[in-house]
Amino acid sequence: MLTLILLVLAVTGLLVVMRREAGALPALGVLAVLGLAGLLLGAPVLGVLLLIGAGGVAVAGLPALRIRWLSPRLFATFKEVAPRVSDTERTALEAGTVAWDGELFSGRPDWQRLLDYRDEGLSDEERAFLEHQCSVAAGMCNAWEIARERADLPQELWDYLKWEGFFGMIIPKAYGGLEFSAKAQSLVLQKLSISETLMVTVGVPNSLGPGELLLKYGTQAQKDHYLPRLADGREIPCFGLTGPRAGSDATAIPDTGVVCRQVVDGKEVLGLRLNFEKRWITLAPIATVVGLAFRMFDPDHLLGDEEDLGITCALIPRDTAGMEIGRRHHPIGSPFMNGPIKGRDVFVALDTIIGGPEMAGQGWRMLVECLSVGRCITLPSGAAGTARYGLGWSGGFARIRRQFNVPVAEMEGVQEPLARMAALCYIARAAVYQTANTIDHGVKPAVPSAILKSQLTEFQRQALGDAMDIHGGKAVTLGPRNYLGIGYSANPVAITVEGANIMTRNLMIFGQGAIRCHPYVLEELAAKDADDLPAFDRAVFGHTGLILGNAARALTQGLGLGKPAVPFDTVAAPYAQDAARLSAGFGLCADAAMASLGASMKQREMLSARLGDVLSNLYLASMVLKQWHDGAKVEGEATLLHYSCRFLLHRAEQALDELFDNLPNQALGRLLRVIVMPTGRRWKRPHDDLAREIAQAVSRDTALRRTLLEATWQGSDGARDNPLAHYNALLVDYDRAEVLYRTVNKAYAKGELPMQALHPEQRVEAALEAGIIGADDADFMRRYEAEVLELLSVDDFDYDAFASDKANILRHNAA
Repeated sequence: MLTLILLVLAVTGLLVVMRREAGALPALGVLAVLGLAGLLLGAPVLGVLLLIGAGGVAVAGLPALRIRWLSPRLFATFKEVAPRVSDTERTALEAGTVAWDGELFSGRPDWQRLLDYRDEGLSDEERAFLEHQCSVAAGMCNAWEIARERADLPQELWDYLKWEGFFGMIIPKAYGGLEFSAKAQSLVLQKLSISETLMVTVGVPNSLGPGELLLKYGTQAQKDHYLPRLADGREIPCFGLTGPRAGSDATAIPDTGVVCRQVVDGKEVLGLRLNFEKRWITLAPIATVVGLAFRMFDPDHLLGDEEDLGITCALIPRDTAGMEIGRRHHPIGSPFMNGPIKGRDVFVALDTIIGGPEMAGQGWRMLVECLSVGRCITLPSGAAGTARYGLGWSGGFARIRRQFNVPVAEMEGVQEPLARMAALCYIARAAVYQTANTIDHGVKPAVPSAILKSQLTEFQRQALGDAMDIHGGKAVTLGPRNYLGIGYSANPVAITVEGANIMTRNLMIFGQGAIRCHPYVLEELAAKDADDLPAFDRAVFGHTGLILGNAARALTQGLGLGKPAVPFDTVAAPYAQDAARLSAGFGLCADAAMASLGASMKQREMLSARLGDVLSNLYLASMVLKQWHDGAKVEGEATLLHYSCRFLLHRAEQALDELFDNLPNQALGRLLRVIVMPTGRRWKRPHDDLAREIAQAVSRDTALRRTLLEATWQGSDGARDNPLAHYNALLVDYDRAEVLYRTVNKAYAKGELPMQALHPEQRVEAALEAGIIGADDADFMRRYEAEVLELLSVDDFDYDAFASDKANILRHNAA
């Protein structure tokens, strides 16, 4: 019995030490004290074993001892197996900052650190712009008109965007810009996402483009000239990065700029001779200034001793001789301006380099640093806004569309996708807003930008697919009345650009995060490069303590012991506590995968993707919890919080489960499963009861629906019709209409109305004539049904309307 007690005390003591990452000395103390107790109290075998363990801890764990024999051997092995980090990878790793993503990697997230990013909200100027200018711009859009009749935005909309400064949201007021916060930029793009073309047109100049590069790296002369002209739309920018052979691997661009001398206007000028071919360049057909990325060479050493100067960025005016620009690509589903740019022996002066000649070769660093912020905002905001509009339209449609004498919103087959759409909308809304809030606090979120870009555009794909299913024939028949189909067909653009999701998920999220966000890996690699044994010793044994700590935290919390204190209310606290548990499990699994696979981890993309999925879902869940904590909670929101958190934590556990099954070392996979999920998986898919409750709320005029539809255009004052405004108005009147539907349909079923009264309008008139409803109710139902029928209707066209060459039309029934 004494042996068992001492063993339990030893295990408990070591777990406490490990959970706290207290170091070797406390562990040594636990083992030594209990070992001596065993010898003195009559358990000599266990006592000796514990003392041997204490000796092992002392020799391997105490810095003064281990650095003499163990650390040099580990260092030599590490140098052989550690992956080589290229210069371009190192630049990407060093770009941006580490914030909450680092907390999740640590396995012991400090939730207060997340809550300390206070939300100051929008300024009065930003809020007014969102409510007025954005509504005016959204009200000038009709998807069919833009995509099929114009292949462009209307001229009056272009003029309005320039006049109101939409292209200068990131530009300081000193240069004529709006100088909006990241949150305001995000909300503007969410509202403008009623049109994919409009959102992209405004988003790109405010994201990865010359404006942001000039702000951070431009010379004063470049800023003074270009920023005011970019702010008011006199200059339309584009940025030429990708090409036929350089897409995801942007560092492989074959475009060149060779330093040379050329006579210009009778004077010899030192400059660059550029040869390039770019594709998929947004705004290129109408751009007046081109930001260009190329590989810069100085073969004649006109600038110095170095021949290959590296990737460089320059600003090239549209009318530069030798540049071919103006042709268009045809992006699927959306006619936003996009096209190729070519240049053959294009000569430009050295001062066209962004930042001047001293920034030659700094282009890759410039790009990845800018991308960490821009990629967090543009496409994720577009995805969040699209989800909002899709939910608003779908909830309204499902309530007014009746089949079998009931709204289809009452059918569980519709409620399931409607609830899922609401959750995706809620998660995306929280993720983009709270991440933008961290940007406003000075964070440059490199890893979260990859998470948001890939995860939220995938949410957009799911939400649009669900919206199409709910709308049915209404959405698959294109025309001016179809507000959904063109945006649905354009969704692959968001999936593909700014880092294709298939690459971002498999390579970037965990591949970059494993080194950038890990508390020790970057230090270990730096120690290797510097051949610094003491620095390696500190890092590797700090890393060892982290591994043991995560193992202890994952196991004990998985058994329900020692749940961490979290600064949330009783509704959110269980999710924060379990996210912390999964964070510890994720940290342990990440280290185990890297240790067991070594340099080959780069090639095991499916494993990397699953680890990235765990991190992504924990990050998104954190943003939802932050939003809940900060927000003014409305009726029904708790249900949506439960659904969203369970959805995300279920996905995180699913990814871990698949990781365990697919690790090459199956014994390691089984061990990790026991430690991380000692009682099995904890989270199931959200319950059907939650789905039913959410679907009811978002298909009616409720506080929850109104909250979810914030930052959408809901007015009826635009130049174009607004279906969302019509749906909202019908939902306000729905309860009265539903009572009358039941009254009239019940009378018809009893035979009190003529059998041939098959249309709702006919039944209303018959019920009025029979005295079943009064004149006021009949007038109400006439107006209500007219609105419903208009929203349910689709367009038709002349037989030859879609043929661009009328001579090729087959007249099947010419007679």
